[in-house]
Amino acid sequence: MQPRHDNAGAPAHAAEREQYLTFNLSGELFAIGILSIREIIEYAQLTQVPMMPRYIRGVINLRGSVVPVVDLLARFGQGLTEPKRRTCVVIVEVDTEDGIQQLGVLVDAVNEVLEIPATDVEPPPSFGVHIRNEFIRGMGKIGERFVILLDVARTFSVEELAGLASVAASEPETLAA
Repeated sequence: MQPRHDNAGAPAHAAEREQYLTFNLSGELFAIGILSIREIIEYAQLTQVPMMPRYIRGVINLRGSVVPVVDLLARFGQGLTEPKRRTCVVIVEVDTEDGIQQLGVLVDAVNEVLEIPATDVEPPPSFGVHIRNEFIRGMGKIGERFVILLDVARTFSVEELAGLASVAASEPETLAA
């Protein structure tokens, strides 16, 4: 198998650098690939939806669209996020069989966008992390620290998004207030 090359003829892996939005969650540093991020909004009151999984904290009205909000801490089985001054909602887009699904991700604080070369990304560890391994795309090295790179497709699985899509399709006019 031949290595891919960039336009300058160098092997593509040498030139591959991906940008990530980094954020804090319960004292740990996480990141999501910037191509999955649509926007970041200030945390505001959520409309709760009965009979949703514990990690679905509610929905928001985002310019007329109903967007489910996932509490990432609860998704990882570590309790509920207590909103603070810097708490915000990161709007991500996830590809599903039915198209693009938008959802909000509740995080403690957004930090910055970092560029991490592919050579500085290690595979997920087999132990020592507080979340399920399938949620982790890899561990990015930033100086002497590591950032947990989340796999958006697995963290927000298609099966679970099917349930979220039904929430988003339900009577948006009741949430427009």
